[in-house]
Amino acid sequence: MSSVLFDVPGPKARVRHNVYAVLGGSAIVALLAFIVFQFAKAGQFDADMWEWIQYEQVQLQLVAALGNTLRAFAAGAVLALLFGAIFAAGRLSDHAIFRVPSTIIVEFFRAVPLVVMIFFFHYGLSLGAPFYSVVIGLTLYNGSVLAEVFRAGILSLPKGQSEAAYAVGMRKSQVMRLVLLPQSLRAMLPAIISQLVVLLKDTALGFLITYEELIREARYLGGIAEFGRPFIPVAIVVGVVYIAMCLALTALAKYLEGRNRRNRKAPTETPKDADEKVLTHEPMG
Repeated sequence: MSSVLFDVPGPKARVRHNVYAVLGGSAIVALLAFIVFQFAKAGQFDADMWEWIQYEQVQLQLVAALGNTLRAFAAGAVLALLFGAIFAAGRLSDHAIFRVPSTIIVEFFRAVPLVVMIFFFHYGLSLGAPFYSVVIGLTLYNGSVLAEVFRAGILSLPKGQSEAAYAVGMRKSQVMRLVLLPQSLRAMLPAIISQLVVLLKDTALGFLITYEELIREARYLGGIAEFGRPFIPVAIVVGVVYIAMCLALTALAKYLEGRNRRNRKAPTETPKDADEKVLTHEPMG
């Protein structure tokens, strides 16, 4: 038995994990209580520090910033998955003309920091709208990481799987699409979801090039003197929004896990059905 996010532990491991959970949970609760106490002592939970959220214009600005964050994430995620699939196939190619350039591109963009790429595309190439610089940077960096995830997932399968497919006359593209990818998807899914969470949080780097996303909006709202510069309350709200989005991705992972398990269940034939087939089978000759 295994889960999409971790291997199901045994009895001793469950006891050990429960002990760790109690100790870790107690430490986290104590830390949170200390932080909340300090915030309350500094007046961060006073009513006047939270008046800003009651204004309709502020709410609309936050929703618009959230929309920009999700727009960059959606575009970057789709393009990064396509980029990763294409260059993973290139790295697995038997032809050096595809394998070598794919390897160089993947290793190069994995090594360059994402913020450097965003600055390069925005200030170096002057792409215009910050959205394009953010999305291209997210695509190249996270796509390169996903390319390695896809390649490792496919290579983790036993060679007998591909050899059996070749033995029945399948081409390499068919073997990859119909045999290897479906089987490796379950192993790759945890890493894919984790990388998408990283991609979601990396959209926050857009504020460095004036992209109007959540972090930039939080920085603006937190510095308004009219609201008492409520930086901490604004950060709490934005942090809750990011946590909710990450939990949504986790829920997506669990949904895909359940769907994958249902698809893997083959219909079973009961002994009664088998007997009926034998009795209704016409005799030969």
